[in-house]
Amino acid sequence: MFLTPDQLAARNKRSLWIALGLAAFVVLIFSTTFLRMQRNLAERTAQQQVVAERAR
Repeated sequence: MFLTPDQLAARNKRSLWIALGLAAFVVLIFSTTFLRMQRNLAERTAQQQVVAERAR
């Protein structure tokens, strides 16, 4: 099956938008995970400081 130039252009455009959407999703998931890890690290550090102060 051969595609016309218009069909090829449409397929390439569609593929590009799918790739951009996928990349945006990956960035969103990475950012969310990174920010949650930072928040958990800050909470753990604060909790360790409280425990250290109580131990004094």
